[in-house]
Amino acid sequence: MIYIVSTGPGNSDSMSVEAINAIKECDVIVGYGKYIELIEPLIQDKMVFTTGMTKEVDRCRQALEISLTGKKVAMVSGGDAGVYGMGGIMQEIVLEMAPEIEVVVIPGITAANAAAAALGAPIVHDSVNISLSDLLTDIEVIKKRLHAAGTGDFITCIYNPKSKGRPHYIEMARDILLEYKKSETPVGIVKNARRDDQEVFITTLEKMCDVDIDMSTIVIVGNSDTFVKNGKMITPRGYRR
Repeated sequence: MIYIVSTGPGNSDSMSVEAINAIKECDVIVGYGKYIELIEPLIQDKMVFTTGMTKEVDRCRQALEISLTGKKVAMVSGGDAGVYGMGGIMQEIVLEMAPEIEVVVIPGITAANAAAAALGAPIVHDSVNISLSDLLTDIEVIKKRLHAAGTGDFITCIYNPKSKGRPHYIEMARDILLEYKKSETPVGIVKNARRDDQEVFITTLEKMCDVDIDMSTIVIVGNSDTFVKNGKMITPRGYRR
């Protein structure tokens, strides 16, 4: 059996009881080194296999090979495994190589949800998630999706906003969204959501790139109704009061 365990944004207090119990029940833990470190107190007596960034397929194959020996394996994935996580590729490989192996997915708090909670309630209405990483998605496709988000007045949650290899993509995203949204549209920026070094900023679409943004950051761009009051970023859904 393979459990795909979503570990949430990094703080063990934000993990579900189901996720914690699955890790305790498994014989072997497999995952990206950084995510393994975040749950280290839970796995002191476990066999652990780690790989670096961009080794997702290798991790999945390793997890499957171990599972085929009869051991219970936890493939850990930060945030929610079904949102830019390991949920898809792990199941694809199992279906291709050993469909008889049972796979159980355990959901978790996504980075966008964790960031939204820190900001107030910015994604109460229709929203989209867009990653600016072009490692697996062509940049022209990313641009197309940003235009679609702007056209639809969606609240836009931006993942992987800025890395050393693509420092200007976040400026590109801002410029595209400015074609459809007002410059004063509220933007929430959260670094290291729900971790000890969490930082929270609320600014505007025009000024969002003035904030220090990196790969540990989630950027949430509001819709035309989003407002800021008493330090909280809120998007009303339209309930009658």
